[in-house]
Amino acid sequence: MTLPTTIPLLGWSWNDLLFLVLGSVLIGTALMVVLGRNIIRSGLWLIFCFATLAGLYALLGNPLVAAAQVLVYMGAIAVLILFAIMLTQTKGGPAALVFHHQAWAAAIAAVVLGGLLAVVVSVSGWPLVGPFMATSTNLVAELIFGDYLLAFEIVGVLLLAAVIGGVYLAKRDDGPPEPEA
Repeated sequence: MTLPTTIPLLGWSWNDLLFLVLGSVLIGTALMVVLGRNIIRSGLWLIFCFATLAGLYALLGNPLVAAAQVLVYMGAIAVLILFAIMLTQTKGGPAALVFHHQAWAAAIAAVVLGGLLAVVVSVSGWPLVGPFMATSTNLVAELIFGDYLLAFEIVGVLLLAAVIGGVYLAKRDDGPPEPEA
């Protein structure tokens, strides 16, 4: 049995419904990242936020960017953030942070930025709906693993060195120095 091209009761296409669901989940998870009290759970919400963003990229016809979103942001950046939080978090931190007393300033800034964004979107002549554009993964792969292979490998080695240095600094014991004999 095949699905109809539109949803029977709503008259929407399935792509529109999926975009609405993914967009709503993305906004909800982004709010949970910002408003969460536990920093570890905020990091996990960030991973879920990245996953829904990858779903939006795939829905919009760009599987290469969706795969890069999953590999780079979900697989590397979010895990690196969680490791950094877990390695550097101390139990003796301050009870009340400065950020908790500045909610009114953040609310004013959010309203101003939201209004500015609404003005820019309404004034610009962007088309509301455009054709989906397919990307060629072969062309990108040929560039990365052909012309830019050395730069790609250098970036990989630098990132590995940064991770090893971060783990070394996090595990270093800063106790009192030992007396010399």
